[in-house]
Amino acid sequence: MTQPRKIIAAVDLSMFSPGIVRYGGWLALQLNAELVLINVINQRDLDMVYRTMIGFESFSFPDYLEDQEKSRIIQVKDLIGTNCPEGVKCRSLLRTGVPYRELLEAVETEKAQLMVVGTKGRGNLADALVGSTARKLYRHSPIPLLTIPAAFAELP
Repeated sequence: MTQPRKIIAAVDLSMFSPGIVRYGGWLALQLNAELVLINVINQRDLDMVYRTMIGFESFSFPDYLEDQEKSRIIQVKDLIGTNCPEGVKCRSLLRTGVPYRELLEAVETEKAQLMVVGTKGRGNLADALVGSTARKLYRHSPIPLLTIPAAFAELP
């Protein structure tokens, strides 16, 4: 087996994301790998906003989406700046869609050898122990998947 040269870290901008970036960055440093942070704007959430705001003339869905994208780009850059170790090539991608599908597609397009995810993120109570995205990734990931438990990801 060859050492990973590109690691993908899924970040949902929850309180667990800094720990995932720190651990992914540490691992990338040890393996001399690039770290690619991926954040996905959930299509389900966009659909809900669109349906809720339909009929409000002052609401512009394209403007809302643009604001979301700009905000997330800034937040992910901040995650990189404060949590990615010096010496690690760290960059980010922003996608829109079904999170686990977008992550799996990024694995293919980025030709990553390892994915780092948290066991818990922004999900609901039904997925309290292991998030629904992580669960789907366990079943479908074509590469090794390293999970960071929520308790570990919360550490400063």
